[in-house]
Amino acid sequence: MTRELWKGNEAIAEAAVRAGLQAYFGYPITPQTEALEYLSWRLPELGRAFLQAESELGAINMVYGAACAGARTMTTTSSPGTSLMMEGLSYIAGTEVPMVLVDVVRGGPGLGNIAPAQGDYNQIVHGGGHGDYHPIVLAPASIQETIDTIYGVFDIADKYRTIGIIMVDGSIGQMMEPVTLPPMKEVRKNWPAWAASATEGKRERNVLTSIYLDPKQEEITNLRLMKTWQQIEKNEVRYKEYFMDDAKFAVVGFGSAGRVALSAVRAARAEGIPVGLFRPISLSPFPKEQIFELSQKLQGLFVVEMNSGMMLDDVMLASQGRIPVEFYGRMGGVMPFPDEILREIRLLHANGWKSEGHPRERWLAKLETIIKEEQ
Repeated sequence: MTRELWKGNEAIAEAAVRAGLQAYFGYPITPQTEALEYLSWRLPELGRAFLQAESELGAINMVYGAACAGARTMTTTSSPGTSLMMEGLSYIAGTEVPMVLVDVVRGGPGLGNIAPAQGDYNQIVHGGGHGDYHPIVLAPASIQETIDTIYGVFDIADKYRTIGIIMVDGSIGQMMEPVTLPPMKEVRKNWPAWAASATEGKRERNVLTSIYLDPKQEEITNLRLMKTWQQIEKNEVRYKEYFMDDAKFAVVGFGSAGRVALSAVRAARAEGIPVGLFRPISLSPFPKEQIFELSQKLQGLFVVEMNSGMMLDDVMLASQGRIPVEFYGRMGGVMPFPDEILREIRLLHANGWKSEGHPRERWLAKLETIIKEEQ
């Protein structure tokens, strides 16, 4: 198959087109604007719907309407835009209609900057909008993996009538890599049976809503959502392992942080250090059972993130205190280099994982020193 050089954001857009995207609504915000720009001409030339909304609030509610109509629909945004979409995402979850969101994360909090970061983890993974619901959150680590993930996430969202979120960082959106694009799927011609549109007098009209004024009915709806989530947890956990067959401890990192960590792990292996890498791809559902299994056979876990240790908390919960867990992160759009992670791996290996207190406290003290040295 032919490989082509693609920019991440444009590859994201084309993968969605080839997955059967019928309607896109969005608002420009760096570092994901190229996805919107690409779809502004690509969708119309195929006779599909594109609309630049007046804001992220408008975009997510347009997505909501298209999803209720049964269209395969998507929006893309970045961190502040994602925050604005949270109410709409909760409405979509409560109405049980499928849609896809791509969040190209930037530095924050606040307006922040357009540099790559992973600070949206808590917002995206632990619910986002109000109420009892869980979105599916997938975090690929390369442009090819992002293409493959987007190509399949529409089917997953349709299967469970839920929200599918692809969380990448600005580096994946802006970099260029050789990739293989998947074939074009046919745009579906028949509206789903649950959709609000295209009744043509053949069936009763569907009324789709997230309003349940009777608390008992709301609880029934929440129970249905939780049962669906149980099926998602059973079927949709995704991760990759590297050098884990004989590893005595493992680095845990997702997305670009996991990718950088893999370079450090390879270098550590060349020095004879028995370390592996566990890279979660599904952040929600989180691979907690797999982390628990690792805690039963390894001597320690080392979490690496481009935030203040948001996944760290999930790793510590999953490992249940069975083994030491250490942490290294960079924040605000600063990416860690492989040499930084390799240095920490060497120290942990030399010191035998003997430490006291919370790993975040040790990391904060170390980071302050690192920042001073870099200035």
